[in-house]
Amino acid sequence: QVQLAESGGGLVQPGGSLTLSCAASGITLMDYDMGWYRQTPGNERDLVAAISKGGLLNYDNDVKGRFTISRDNARLYLQMNNLKPEDTAIYYCNGLNKYYSAPLWPWGQGTQVTVSS
Repeated sequence: QVQLAESGGGLVQPGGSLTLSCAASGITLMDYDMGWYRQTPGNERDLVAAISKGGLLNYDNDVKGRFTISRDNARLYLQMNNLKPEDTAIYYCNGLNKYYSAPLWPWGQGTQVTVSS
């Protein structure tokens, strides 16, 4: 059914930038509210950015002003600027229910972002 595939992570220095991409098969991506989550060892996945079907944006305060979520017809993106060591995590994408309280589909493998000097 629905398969999610994240890409674009890597090792960057503090202050650097990365753009993450999410491809979703089995759905029409533009029909859903979508979000980016991140997870560090021992913690749950936290929603950090969301974009509604209508284009409304929402960000966690920790990333507001530094990250930008967007989409096109095929992929979901997360532009990450001025990266900090505390941004180090595995980043995942998923669809969101109307209350942004739960993901819609099985998780993909995520993509590792490591911010270190």
